[in-house]
Amino acid sequence: MDKFFLSGTANKLIVTSLLLLSFLAVIPDQAQAQLGFQLNSGSSQDIDYGNPKEYKIADINVVGSQFNDKNSLISISGLKVGDKIRIPGDDISMAVRKLWKLGIVGDVKITVTKTEGNEVYLQIELTERPRLSRYFFNGVPKGQRETLSEKVNLIRGRIVTDALVKNARNAIINHYSSKGFKNCQVEITQEKDSLLANGVILHVNIDKKKKVKIHEIQFEGVTQVKEKKLRKKMKKTKEKHFTHLFTPSKFIDEEYRNDKKNIIEYYRSMGFRNATIVADSVYDHNGKMVNVKIKVDEGKKFYYRNITWTGNYKFNDEMLSRVLGVNRGDVYNPQELSKRLNFNPSGADVSSLYMDDGYLFFNVQPIEVLVEDDSIDIEMRMYEGEQATINKIIVNGNTKTSDHVIYRELRTIPGQKFSRTNLIRTQRELAALGYFDPETIEINPVPNFADGTVDIEYNVTERPSDQIELSGGWGGQFGFVGTLGLVFNNFSLRKITDLKAWRPLPAGDGQRLSLRLQANGRRFQTYSFSFTEPWLGGKRPNAFTVSLSRSIQRLIDYRTNRTNGSLKVTGITLGLGRRLKWPDDFFTMNNSVSFLMYNLDNFRTTGFGGYDNGRSYNITFNTTIARNSIDSPTFPRRGSQLSLSVSLTPPYSKFGGKEFGEPTEETKFKWVEYHKWMFDNSWFLPILDKLVLNARMHYGFIGKYTPSREIGPFERFILGGDGLSQNSFLLGTEIVGLRGYENNSILPFESNGTGGVAYGKYVLELRYGVSLNPAATIFVLSFLEAGNNWGSIDEFNPFVVKRSAGVGARVFMPAFGMLGVDWGYGFDNIPGNPSANGAQFHFTIGQQIR
Repeated sequence: MDKFFLSGTANKLIVTSLLLLSFLAVIPDQAQAQLGFQLNSGSSQDIDYGNPKEYKIADINVVGSQFNDKNSLISISGLKVGDKIRIPGDDISMAVRKLWKLGIVGDVKITVTKTEGNEVYLQIELTERPRLSRYFFNGVPKGQRETLSEKVNLIRGRIVTDALVKNARNAIINHYSSKGFKNCQVEITQEKDSLLANGVILHVNIDKKKKVKIHEIQFEGVTQVKEKKLRKKMKKTKEKHFTHLFTPSKFIDEEYRNDKKNIIEYYRSMGFRNATIVADSVYDHNGKMVNVKIKVDEGKKFYYRNITWTGNYKFNDEMLSRVLGVNRGDVYNPQELSKRLNFNPSGADVSSLYMDDGYLFFNVQPIEVLVEDDSIDIEMRMYEGEQATINKIIVNGNTKTSDHVIYRELRTIPGQKFSRTNLIRTQRELAALGYFDPETIEINPVPNFADGTVDIEYNVTERPSDQIELSGGWGGQFGFVGTLGLVFNNFSLRKITDLKAWRPLPAGDGQRLSLRLQANGRRFQTYSFSFTEPWLGGKRPNAFTVSLSRSIQRLIDYRTNRTNGSLKVTGITLGLGRRLKWPDDFFTMNNSVSFLMYNLDNFRTTGFGGYDNGRSYNITFNTTIARNSIDSPTFPRRGSQLSLSVSLTPPYSKFGGKEFGEPTEETKFKWVEYHKWMFDNSWFLPILDKLVLNARMHYGFIGKYTPSREIGPFERFILGGDGLSQNSFLLGTEIVGLRGYENNSILPFESNGTGGVAYGKYVLELRYGVSLNPAATIFVLSFLEAGNNWGSIDEFNPFVVKRSAGVGARVFMPAFGMLGVDWGYGFDNIPGNPSANGAQFHFTIGQQIR
């Protein structure tokens, strides 16, 4: 066998080749950087590739850099004149890597231009990447381009790299995919900018395609529950169907993943502890829609067997088990168990039992200690800790509202024991003020373990609470109709002498100032003023209110421009309200005394039943007991409102004499006499996160002290429409809305236009919050409504009603209050007024309970 020997030169070539290969391997592949060793003819020595040698850098030159500082590039490379490096060696490859990682070069190589003895001259040769000068979105409406700009984060002047282009493309695809455009295509092309050296224009071409909807959701392996239930648990992944009004069908990957978790959570709430989704697929149906197939392994249904408690000293096992409310044989439901241990919005829970008694550091962990057949034993391992007292209160974010306005609403007082219920109640009270965004009120207990105390931090966000009502229009023959209303809900009388506080009025002390002016030419003017101090004296929540009003209505013959009659009403009301502690502290009581003077001068209208001349005096004492537990005044989701109001005039007919006992036809209404009872109730029940059911019921009755006396024309009830109408014969009348019917159209047939003495009304609304942004809260609604009006209490029948149904929307803006529009359809005819029912549009301002 012949032997094969390599010469020394060949050995050197092989070694040199291996060194070069290993050297190139450490240079990033994507850089495609090159390293060359080129010697000038005047070099005093050659580089021995097989024998790396140490050189001293004599000079470094940079070529190819037009827009970047050469000295900076040399500094970034890590090479500097005077350094000693080995060639070949890692120093050069590291310099290439550093320049490449900078991201501003497209290609880089380092060459040896000359060597003199042990000195070497290096040259960095590079090409620069272009910079972004402009970019354009093509294929999408103008309104979407601003949103896309925020998503892609393309900044003018940045180096355009492959990663930048790829990230921009992915951001756009992800954005439209989250909107249901699963097949969105994005192509980004580059164009050299002739107006800017080294600049490039990006053209982002977008083809959203159509939204991908879901044709069908199929389940496999489902035997223990109804497939209909599983589809309902998929909140955002819905089949295309006309009933899905609030959750339209569209396929979004992230929502689909969340909905698969919802399915498993539902199974486990039904006792199927080991339920899993073993497979699922999403496949094309017809190019525009997809089908979803989910295969489930339900597993076995489990039940509770033994529940034991350890670590409890404050309360015994029997009491804890009673509060927990889980018994042997109940279906295993870890979600419900956690709710009854930690937070149960609809009832008591173990955690509140401890935390309402100061045990802030309390903790309980349910541990499965034994799983046998279909039964599970649970051990409740508890840590009670010590009782914590409140050390200090910290309030942040109130830039307008004074601290004392917030502090007086707090149910958490320094020195008291910690109570979770008081925390939740405080959050509600702060939201009810209307000065802060209820969605962003934060409560942060900060425990101090060393001394067993807790600091409580309240973070609030101010929102505008003052309101302005400004409207105007042409009222046909009646001329211009205008309304100006100003409501300052956070007024400060204390700061009224401080000129710096007038922005536009002094604010921050929680007082309410209301001014309103409404005019309809000469035909109608009304002026009103109201001031409320919610904490009279500053120590107790006793609300004092004073109101003044003046209204004038005239009967005008527009052919001659003469006034043929008028009605003038002047009124003053003083009220004092206070909070009650029984039956619970959600109750309030308000007492008021009011005086109204009606001055009729030839005021011949059907509205007063022939009473057209004279003065009438109405002195009324009113007591209102109310309970309000709703969680938010703008878009309530839970809670209720209850109100019982009684208004009493003196029983003049019992006084006797000519003035009261035997009035003449002209003076029978001089002293207005009645007793009036009003009942209003409203409940809010959450169905989904933003879907709320509201049920309301309203009754009103007017009675008389003496059977032989007739009830006067004042303070009667008129139903129909939006409930806001002001007509020439409606002063001194209770206006009650009933959508689907014309304004003021539902009257007792025999009342001659004076209104009824008894009414009933029922409302069922389904509300959905479109936007809960405090700057503009928006919700839509559908409603069923029914009501009627009777001329005597004997005729009252709560089941004989006028019915309607419809849809509507509400927009709450802090500056204008609640604005609404409804479309209703009245189903029942109104005797004597055949056009009063049917399709009707109604516009509302404010939020009336009736």
